[in-house]
Amino acid sequence: MRRRKRLRRSAAVASVLVAVLLLGMGAQFVGTESGGGPSTDLATLAATPGSGPRTLPIELRGVHVTIGLASLPGKLDEYLDLERDGLTALELDVKDENGEIGFMTRSVPLAVSIGAARDYYEARATVREVHQRGVYLIGRVVVFEDPVLSRARPDLAIRRSDGGLWRDAAGLGWTNPYDRRVWKYNVDVAIAAAKAGFDEIMFDYVRFPSDGDVESAVYRDQRSLVKREAIPAFLRYAESRLEPFGVRISAAVFGLSAARDLGVGQLPRKMAPYLDTVYAMTYPSLFGMGELGLRDPSTAPGATVARALRRFELALRGHDALIVPWVQDFSFSVPYELEQVQAQIDAARISGAKGYMLWNAEGLYTDGALSPPS
Repeated sequence: MRRRKRLRRSAAVASVLVAVLLLGMGAQFVGTESGGGPSTDLATLAATPGSGPRTLPIELRGVHVTIGLASLPGKLDEYLDLERDGLTALELDVKDENGEIGFMTRSVPLAVSIGAARDYYEARATVREVHQRGVYLIGRVVVFEDPVLSRARPDLAIRRSDGGLWRDAAGLGWTNPYDRRVWKYNVDVAIAAAKAGFDEIMFDYVRFPSDGDVESAVYRDQRSLVKREAIPAFLRYAESRLEPFGVRISAAVFGLSAARDLGVGQLPRKMAPYLDTVYAMTYPSLFGMGELGLRDPSTAPGATVARALRRFELALRGHDALIVPWVQDFSFSVPYELEQVQAQIDAARISGAKGYMLWNAEGLYTDGALSPPS
């Protein structure tokens, strides 16, 4: 399995080298439509899907799209039109924080029976549309935060000592990260997306709860695992089942997880062996005062991302996993406009990251934030 992953990466590198040689020979990559279509920079070129995953763009420049937004007529086209501004990747929710799955899938009967499988979009048609635009498609699967499954199947949920459902500070139920039945359910959903043609599966909330009365949480079926072992074990299981479908596997992790153990089971160096990419959530406004040696990280977006990514680089040394930051494209403690967003992007590029993904829960993205490097 490790050998096959290395071969897939080698093929991707080879395709990049070929493209660079073509550039050196004077080849120019431009839109071919007579209607004046946008020119395409080298980073948007992707190989036709074959037996393995699609070739990664040279630089990931992507946005987050919720299942609700994807359900609006014409909305997905609006996001794909960002290709003209530099978009090379799109992250579309497959299963979100509410426990809902964006498309109907009979291959996961439990999802159908509990009402989690919805018809926000048609998976294969959406994949086809995205690929026709030459955009790399990432499917986000929120794993253990799952209000739908935890409510419908309390036996799979994190419980309180009195037997009731445990909920986080937002009142949302979570499923038990130790329970192999929960693992199977989420990977079944991921496989449905892989079969539909998604290029990559990104696992999010692949951790234990971090807020609410975490001390009162009761976990059944813990066996001999501890938190720092449970999450890598889940990823190992996910990799073993997803490998035949030729998709890349990734995970979103807290921006401080490479600096110290946060007690939620996310240790990037232990997760990396089973991942192609680690997506670091390095949102400056969510770092506390004094974190990373900065008085106020929210007012120093470039320095925050640079220092956080440096810790990921050190933590993942010796592993093949790529590093890509989630970039804060929203205002929180201080206003964030293009200057603050660009500072994060510049820091990612200087650090040698594979690219960046813009996060805005409302799906509103700053003009100019997807521009290719000049």
